[in-house]
Amino acid sequence: MRLAAAAIALLTVACTTVPTEESPAPTQEPPAAGEGGAPCSIAGLEPLLGRAAAEALGAEALRRSGAGALRWIRPGDMVTMDYREDRLNIHLDSAGRVERFACG
Repeated sequence: MRLAAAAIALLTVACTTVPTEESPAPTQEPPAAGEGGAPCSIAGLEPLLGRAAAEALGAEALRRSGAGALRWIRPGDMVTMDYREDRLNIHLDSAGRVERFACG
């Protein structure tokens, strides 16, 4: 029984993403209940394409898009299929540069 509990704890830790200085946190926290962010818009984000992923870039993209939440998506990342009109998705290429933006 202890072995099973230890294995589950190990797997839980192994699946945790730890942000580094070079890579921003994968997802910012969603707004609290009742705060709901404004609907996302990717209009005006074109100047950010091709830039390296960074916390400052994420903040600028959030500000420009009007979104309330942000999700970084790297090649091969598994993401939920839930749709949130207040979330900006930033798709990165294998070099960690912005490839495209999408709302949802």
